[in-house]
Amino acid sequence: MNIDIRGPRFGAAVTSVVLALVLITGSEALLAWQALCFAVGAVAGVQRSPYGWLFRTAIRPRVGPAVEFESAAPPRFAQAVGLVFALAGLVGYLWGPGWLGLAATGCALAAAFLNAAFSYCLGCELYPLFLRATAGTR
Repeated sequence: MNIDIRGPRFGAAVTSVVLALVLITGSEALLAWQALCFAVGAVAGVQRSPYGWLFRTAIRPRVGPAVEFESAAPPRFAQAVGLVFALAGLVGYLWGPGWLGLAATGCALAAAFLNAAFSYCLGCELYPLFLRATAGTR
């Protein structure tokens, strides 16, 4: 399945704002929300995540139809990577050590910002490496 390339970039922009707010406020609830968004994106696909829904209903009608598409698999993998960092961040914020919450959230923010600002999806770049590493285990 192919998706509009603008959707994941929009989602990364919203994610960047959410994760920056987590770092500023230390809000476990906001980080839990972001973890839920990552989980939906990883399991159901980025187009079905809350930010994908927001892009599809509020943004795409205003910016017009897609002209470039990409495979949905790499962004979906990137959502799973984001979920791991968000969960690690939650562990750090809720049970300590506090630096783990800050570091994991900061790493997720850096990756989301790279995608939002420069259209460079770090998780998408890791996807082919993951496929090669797990090819013999299937």
